[in-house]
Amino acid sequence: MKLTTKGRYAVTAMLDLALHAYDGPVALADVSRRQGISLSYLEQLFSKLKQGALVKSIRGPGGGYVLSSASDTISIAAIIDAVDESIDTTKCREKGDCQKGEKCLTHHLWADLTLQIHAFLSDITLGDLMNKREVQITARRQNERSGLIATESVKI
Repeated sequence: MKLTTKGRYAVTAMLDLALHAYDGPVALADVSRRQGISLSYLEQLFSKLKQGALVKSIRGPGGGYVLSSASDTISIAAIIDAVDESIDTTKCREKGDCQKGEKCLTHHLWADLTLQIHAFLSDITLGDLMNKREVQITARRQNERSGLIATESVKI
């Protein structure tokens, strides 16, 4: 199983957004700077996240993005699903054609694993990640290094 960059970046960007939402809308340029993700790629991801009703965009000066609902209601699986990411552990991409149009011997094993991984990620929310001490420490370090937020004002 491999989670691609798209899924990883979407989760990372959403977590960054959740961690910095206390101060109002978050500009994608700030997320880009803190996380080292290209702005154009973030724009593509957030277009999908907006279509998936996970974020709202705020226009104008001081605009940016905010979460559509509380961080403890947004699961990691929902984020990955919103950006059309596949968490598929089967070699045949769920179609069952890994052996000349037929399912392989272990297809159902890997399909079941895919379901377990999705269920696991469905049980973890952005709020859960925000409460992890390691995440808070990393966020403070990123804020300091990016120069976007003074160390004293970090409310993470």
